[in-house]
Amino acid sequence: MFTGLSAFPLTPLRDDAFDEAAYAGLVTRLAEAGVDSIAALGSTGSYMYLERNERRQAARAAVEHAGAIPVIVGIGALRTSQVQALAYDAQEAGASAVLLAPATYQGLGDDEVFSLFEDVTAGLSVPLVVYDNPGTTHVTFTDELHARIASLAHVASIKIPPVSTDPDAAAARVRNLRDRIPAEVTIGVSGDGSAAAGLQAGCDAWYSVIAGTLPAPALAITRAAQAGDFEAALAESARLAPLWSLFAEHGSYRVTAAIAEQLGLVAGYSLPRPVQGLGTAARVRVAEIIDELHLVP
Repeated sequence: MFTGLSAFPLTPLRDDAFDEAAYAGLVTRLAEAGVDSIAALGSTGSYMYLERNERRQAARAAVEHAGAIPVIVGIGALRTSQVQALAYDAQEAGASAVLLAPATYQGLGDDEVFSLFEDVTAGLSVPLVVYDNPGTTHVTFTDELHARIASLAHVASIKIPPVSTDPDAAAARVRNLRDRIPAEVTIGVSGDGSAAAGLQAGCDAWYSVIAGTLPAPALAITRAAQAGDFEAALAESARLAPLWSLFAEHGSYRVTAAIAEQLGLVAGYSLPRPVQGLGTAARVRVAEIIDELHLVP
């Protein structure tokens, strides 16, 4: 569950309400594609914009439609008690694991971040993925903080930010973290454009945005890397450079939603307001790249 490709689907809305039918379709596509896990309610899944009941519905729908594919459910919230309640809901829904980012409004120190994970893991019966996403949460993990948290019961994996495109620097980054955490805790890379580099550097998993909507190219990269064919993995990632450029320019969240909308997988304007998605010119470019890169089989 904490190796290979973990796909992060959108949580689409229609008329400002959770679109369960579209969501079920997204999850079913991922299960049929054969991803290694499905991560519901990550940042791509708009978790911070959803109410507890909507998140409960999404967790249940993900488990129901994932079949035999394990489901990891995001439980991030501002208050520890809210995170604990969401962890309870995720486990009741049948989640195989949970994913926790230390979301914050007021800045958090290392001891406060550690206490969050300490309090939450104390009540878990399933594994936990540590979600290190400083660009969104504004919480920066040091390797020492990761080591403290990784020593807690139920911590099974760490989702790290993008690695350097320099192979030596990327390998050193992964090695430095691995030397500080228990051997059984896996390391997963995020940042789709550098995922192939992260897998080559020794990451065990790819926690992927694009895989939640277009699993085929992400699977091609992952399976090549798992087979030790890093040249093929890097070549496929290089082929997708126009897509990664769109991610860098507009953010993977908005671009992925535009792709799903363009393909009719979700309704138009599926993101939670005030997020408005891409403008007309960017949507035209998304459609062009889908065709240019043959992203749909």
